Amino acid sequence: MIIAVVGPTGVGKTKMSIALAKKYNAEIISCDSMQIYKRMDIGTAKVTEVEKEGIIHHMIDIKDVDEDYSVYDYQKEARYVLDKLLSENKNVIIVGGTGLYLKALLYNYNFTEINDTVRKDYSMYTNEELYNMVKEIDNDTKIHINNRQRLESYLNNHPTNDVKISNKMLYDVKIIGLTRPREELYEAINNRVDKMIKDGLVEEAKYFYDRKINSKAINTAIAYKELYLYFDNKIGLVEAIELIKQRSRRYAKRQYTWFNNQMNVKWFDINVNDFTDTIDEVISYIENN
Repeated sequence: MIIAVVGPTGVGKTKMSIALAKKYNAEIISCDSMQIYKRMDIGTAKVTEVEKEGIIHHMIDIKDVDEDYSVYDYQKEARYVLDKLLSENKNVIIVGGTGLYLKALLYNYNFTEINDTVRKDYSMYTNEELYNMVKEIDNDTKIHINNRQRLESYLNNHPTNDVKISNKMLYDVKIIGLTRPREELYEAINNRVDKMIKDGLVEEAKYFYDRKINSKAINTAIAYKELYLYFDNKIGLVEAIELIKQRSRRYAKRQYTWFNNQMNVKWFDINVNDFTDTIDEVISYIENN
């Protein structure tokens, strides 16, 4: 059995995945594009050893922050793990908020040109055209329009430029989505960012900054790129924290929209006051459908 738990950031996916893994004696595969990186713990809300409750997790802490990692890489490695677990007759819970990773894992995505030797030729494009293509993928990109090498590298490492997509699902999966009223979710996100700051997020980001790490992961992940602006004395700490909250809220909105439009999700409004009630509701759905 495969169950995927999806939804916006800060909605309780980790808690639900642990409960389901305990219920069905399953192992968990993460589909979070930032939790694959070592030491990016607080800013990515990475599941802690205590939170795991002894459940085996895969696709977490597998790369150093200065290593590039694409959705193509994730597809290969996560699908290997998934197929191995299924061959051992184990139940699997997939959890995370990176929709493209989940779809690449479960659907017939054929990456025809992303490999170690074949790269797309962008020589016919101007810098402005390349920059606009990057902006379509990451509107907050910090790559300068005149840095052609980085623009081309980014586009070559991004899957949507070299992939044939099929709507054919390769696995039998129940996709569970968690949601809550928008204002409640936004407040929860704000509170979570405040807790991250108290737990040492600034110090965690400073560790990378002091080592002059300016990798794709750092430039992509919300929290780190905003704090880098603070370390560079471009904005104040209060402004950086508010920017993290703002971008996290916007990201949550995009996540919900993406999952709602791209995948066949059964949505559940979480009971904030009694999350076990939501867990019971999800289990009842799984066992009766």
